[in-house]
Amino acid sequence: MRRFAEVDSEILFRLAANAARDGAMDIERFKARLRRCRGQITAVIACRTDPGTVFVLKGNRPLEMRWHPRRKAVLYASDPAYLDAVLAEEQGWRELPVPPMSLVVFRREHLAAYSVEPFEFVAQERKGAEP
Repeated sequence: MRRFAEVDSEILFRLAANAARDGAMDIERFKARLRRCRGQITAVIACRTDPGTVFVLKGNRPLEMRWHPRRKAVLYASDPAYLDAVLAEEQGWRELPVPPMSLVVFRREHLAAYSVEPFEFVAQERKGAEP
């Protein structure tokens, strides 16, 4: 695919758009396209044609999530320390454990009924990263 932007994540959004059918994400089609990617992936994707659904790709980059059932909200950050600092004085937040190489699908109508399924891609370490 030809690039139009200066960000690496552009390809993920274009693959997601390409996998949509009738305004909704075809998850299996999206996962098939992800298999051809290589590098490092962690992203949160929302679709303009399906704004009530959010897709979280937790690949080989850090991502921590917290869930609040009463507030019906999910927060995320690359480092749990950020979430812990912001949420330190508020009760009710729970860790939402998601293993690496997972695609999480949240639907606005029922956040608690999120789904988690594995996805694959050619995971590579960042050049110059310490072991």
